[in-house]
Amino acid sequence: MNRGNFLVHLMIAVVLVALAAVVGQIGRWRSMLKVQDTTPKKATKVAPVKVAELDGRPELLVRFKPNTPLAKIKQIAAANNDRVEDEIESVNGLISIDDLDDADVTGVVRQYQSMPDVEYAEANFQIALDDSVDRNSRPAAFAPNPVGAPNDPLFSDQWALNNTGQNGGTANAHIDALKAWAKTQGSAEVVVAVLDTGVDYTHKDLAENMWIRPANLPEYADDELGTIDDLHGFDANANAGDPMDDNGHGTHCAGIIGAEGNNGEGISGINWNVKIMPLKFLGRGGFGDVKDAIESINYAIERKKAGVNLRVINASWGSTQRSKALEDAIKAASDAGILFVAAAGNSSTDNDRRAHYPSNYDLPNVLSVAALDRNDKLASFSNYGAKTVHVAAPGREITSTWLGDQYREASGTSMAAPQVAGIAALILANEPKLSMAKLRERIMKSADPIDTLTGKVAVGGRLNAAKALGE
Repeated sequence: MNRGNFLVHLMIAVVLVALAAVVGQIGRWRSMLKVQDTTPKKATKVAPVKVAELDGRPELLVRFKPNTPLAKIKQIAAANNDRVEDEIESVNGLISIDDLDDADVTGVVRQYQSMPDVEYAEANFQIALDDSVDRNSRPAAFAPNPVGAPNDPLFSDQWALNNTGQNGGTANAHIDALKAWAKTQGSAEVVVAVLDTGVDYTHKDLAENMWIRPANLPEYADDELGTIDDLHGFDANANAGDPMDDNGHGTHCAGIIGAEGNNGEGISGINWNVKIMPLKFLGRGGFGDVKDAIESINYAIERKKAGVNLRVINASWGSTQRSKALEDAIKAASDAGILFVAAAGNSSTDNDRRAHYPSNYDLPNVLSVAALDRNDKLASFSNYGAKTVHVAAPGREITSTWLGDQYREASGTSMAAPQVAGIAALILANEPKLSMAKLRERIMKSADPIDTLTGKVAVGGRLNAAKALGE
C-alpha cells in the first residue's frame, strides 16, 4: 500500500471511530433522558415475576402525585427497566420500586425525583436494632410475691410493675401495676401489634394471648404480594404469614405488654389478657429495611379496616435516617386510629438536636419513650428530648419472655416502649371506645412528675398505669 492510500484509510478509520463515539454518546443521552419518556408508544408485555424468585431488595420508595393511575406508574417503571414491587395501599401513590439494572441507587432516586408525576423518591435503607442489651442474663426471683400480686414465680423480679426497693431499687419507682389491676387486667378484645423481629407465639407464657386470625376473616390478600395465610400475623421479610421470632427481641417486648398473668408461669405482662399481633420485619440479626416496616404497618391498617380491633403498634427500634415514606405510613395508621409507640433510642443523645426516627416524627399518634432505671433515674444509655421525647418508662434490667420458653433480662428504650403500649392496652380494656387522641393524652397527663426528668422529656415524668385508669 502506498503512502497516499495509507493516509486515506487512516482518515476513514478516524472518522468511523469518531462516528461510533458520537452514536454511543447519543445512546447514553437517550438512556439518561428515558426517565422523562414515561409514555412509550407500544408497551411490551412482561411475564409476571414471583416475589420469592427475585434476588435482592427493592431499592426505592416513590410516592407519586395524587390520582396518578397505577397503570401509568407501571408504565413509567417499565420505561426505565424497573418494576413495581408493591403498592402501599394505605398511602395514596406510595410504591416500592425494584431497579432491574441494579444501578447506583442515588442516581435512580434523582431520576424519579425529576419526574413531573412524582412527589418524592428515596432509597430503601436498612434499619437495625440499637439496644444497649445484655441478653444473656437470667432473671432470679428476689423475694416472695407480695399480697395481691399474681402467682407468676418471677413477678418479684419485675420491679417495673411493683418496686419495693428490691435489688437496690427505690420503692414505688414503678408503673403501679398492682393498683391498676384492681380495676382491670386487660381484655382479649384489644389487639396490640409488635412491629419487630416477630414473636415466639408458641411460648408457654404468651400462647394464650397471641392473636390468631379469626375463622371468619379471610386471609390477607395483596395485589402484588398475593394471598398470605396470616394465621399468626405477618412476616414482611418473607412476604409470608409466619412471624416466628428467631432473634428474641420481639418476644421480649411482647412479654412486657402481655405475658399471661396469674398462670403460675414465669412473669406477668402489664395485660394478663390481651391479643398480641406479631409484625415481623427484622430478621435473625436484628436487621431489616424501611420498606418492610412500611409494608407491616400497611398490613396492620388493612387488618383494622377488615374488623380487627387493632389499637396500638409498638415500635422498639429506630434510625437517625429520616424516611418520608415511613412517616406517611405512620400517619396513615394515625388516620386509622392506631397509636404508635416508639422507642426514643439508646445513644444517650438529645433527640431535639439529633433526631431519631420513628420516635421523632411529629404526628398525632406517635408517643416517644425514654428509659428509666429502678431508681427513677434516666438510664445512662437513653435518649431524651424536652420537645420530642414525650414520656419515660422503666427500661433497665427488665425481665421478660425469651425464645424457647425462656426468660431474659434486657435493657433499652426497646423495653420502655412496650411499658407504654401495655398501659395503652390496659386503658382500652377499661374504656374500649376511647379515641386515639384521648388515649395518648391520658397516658401523658397521668405521668408521675420526676424532678430529674424536667427538661429531659415533655411531661417531665414517668408513666403510671393506676393514674391512667383513674385509680
